[in-house]
Amino acid sequence: MRRLTGPRPFRFRHLFLLSLIAPSALYATGGETHISGFLLIVAAMLGGGKLLGALSERFGYPGVLGELIAGVLLGQSVFGVVPASGEPGADMITLLAELGVILLLFEVGLETKLQEMFKVGTAAIAVALVGVALPFTLGYFYWAALPHPVLNDGGALRTVAIFVGATLTATSVGITARVLGDLGKMESIEARIILGAAVLDDIVGLVILSVVSGIAAGSAISVGGIAVTFGLAVGFLVAAVMLGNLIVPRVADQVTRLKARGTVVVMSLAFALALSAFAARVGSAMIIGAFAAGLILRGTKIAHTVEKEIQPVASVLSPIFFVAVGSAVNLKLLDPTTPGAGGVLMVAGVLTLLAIVGKMAAGWAAPWVRADRLTIGVGMVPRGEVGLIFADVGRRAGLLGEQTFGIVLIMVMATTFVSPLFLKFLAARTHRAA
Repeated sequence: MRRLTGPRPFRFRHLFLLSLIAPSALYATGGETHISGFLLIVAAMLGGGKLLGALSERFGYPGVLGELIAGVLLGQSVFGVVPASGEPGADMITLLAELGVILLLFEVGLETKLQEMFKVGTAAIAVALVGVALPFTLGYFYWAALPHPVLNDGGALRTVAIFVGATLTATSVGITARVLGDLGKMESIEARIILGAAVLDDIVGLVILSVVSGIAAGSAISVGGIAVTFGLAVGFLVAAVMLGNLIVPRVADQVTRLKARGTVVVMSLAFALALSAFAARVGSAMIIGAFAAGLILRGTKIAHTVEKEIQPVASVLSPIFFVAVGSAVNLKLLDPTTPGAGGVLMVAGVLTLLAIVGKMAAGWAAPWVRADRLTIGVGMVPRGEVGLIFADVGRRAGLLGEQTFGIVLIMVMATTFVSPLFLKFLAARTHRAA
């Protein structure tokens, strides 16, 4: 029987609502945004993102979905806590989000085991190539060649089509690895092929992102121009890793001799930030530099220490990025009662279908390997954090307008939501058959 007296228990939803009230109250007073107001905004983003992320994980889904939903709630469409572009404090939020992306890619580099990829090298390469080429082709030609009811609200049609196709190439290593680990399938041949192909997808996708970012900055769309930008991105990644593997291990040995607390992680973070800045200066993407820094430190004696100590820092900044991405969604454009919204939802559905079909077809790219091809294909489907990085770069570059950005975000969230469900279903089916 429910107790009728005494205080009501304090629940997660109460804390989430409290995180919304403080920043909203600040703006309600009409006061100018100052440091205390900015701190309240960041507190709401961190608290709301983590709470909804934990709730998402409790139901068996990636935490990034909860963080995205928190961003949508905190954005201008609902509570209006996160400032829109051009408002006071928006630039600082963007800066924190950029740091979150850099740390995210730095972690991916630290966790990338190139040796494991070589064990299933040919199969992983075949799956990765199909998993990049087919979704990109489907997305590009759908957006550029077929008529659809979404107006070109961003950049030039061909440039937007290239960006939409590039977004479809992403594969989330972290989400697939988390689901396979929960299912106890990490040592299976399917898992090794999926993870190897996903890492290769991300590397190729990052290079493609670097090319598209160059186009967004004003580079001409030509075979020669794209080839030069592509060569620059690949060349920087290869050169940075090769030179870094020659120099950094010796420097790392010297750093370990310093006894001051936190020296290893601070110097490693400084290295990642410096290499990210250098990548941007030579015409590549900052996240390419962060990823290269992780790959380089992976081969040093301090790799385990860095990976362990960088996680708390990334756990603070990475959610800010996902919440900021979610806050940019205009829910009015997705409301079926809004004029033109039906077209947006239809295009989002078609793009999601193409995203799923393109990746699932990659499961049949290595017919010489005895493995469950359907599991491999489904494991390649989630776009997750990598797809969000692509979408956010396009939004900030002015290529993806509100409608297009909303469509891409729906695709990313749908593929991220569907894949864990199907992987669990396939694992249960295999268990019953065995």
